[in-house]
Amino acid sequence: MRTTQIKETVKTCLSSLPPGVDLVAAAKTRTPEEINAAVEAGVRIIGYNYLQEAERMFTHVGSSVQWHMIGHLQSNKAKRAARLFDMIETIDSLKIAFEVNRHCADMNKIMPVLIEINSGEESNKTGVLPDKVDDLVREIGTFSHIRVQGLMTMGPRFGDPGEARPYFRATKAAFDRLYEANIPDVEMRFMSMGMRNSYEIAIEEGANIVRIGTYLFGERHK
Repeated sequence: MRTTQIKETVKTCLSSLPPGVDLVAAAKTRTPEEINAAVEAGVRIIGYNYLQEAERMFTHVGSSVQWHMIGHLQSNKAKRAARLFDMIETIDSLKIAFEVNRHCADMNKIMPVLIEINSGEESNKTGVLPDKVDDLVREIGTFSHIRVQGLMTMGPRFGDPGEARPYFRATKAAFDRLYEANIPDVEMRFMSMGMRNSYEIAIEEGANIVRIGTYLFGERHK
């Protein structure tokens, strides 16, 4: 997709989002020219699945935008992730949270995080199961250098968008439960749900962060 078309698509997408809903531009495989076109059109949050790719792109784009980790984070990369990202949306274990907290403490940085929910309880997906999230959030809430600020879920990537609704509702139910629990040092602010084929459904179910890539940029580069 040409940069002029990216700019037009980004502006259309942003104008379609309700107030209070943030767009994360999922930028996997995109070129610096494509990312900068999206930023020029109004994108303020860039999301990456892979740390190494985000590090390379940061040299071209810089800190004029926020950087979100939206892919699975390995514990041996927690230090680099803590240095680069402004939010990690995919915390799904105490081990990962501990490593991020440890490295953020060394940097005197507090990292906002979302807890990734495996809302479909699928064995091939990462994320904590909905009935396990409360205990995980309570434990992470005791850490001094990360702050739980909400939940994230993937939902199905393809198929009928309506089929994603139960996934989003399960995540919203967990979010509401945690909000009502009023856990110390936990601020339930964000639900990151929905991609290109499902973000409108996700917003109906309470999402205030949506992650969109192919719609903005066209088909991925090989």
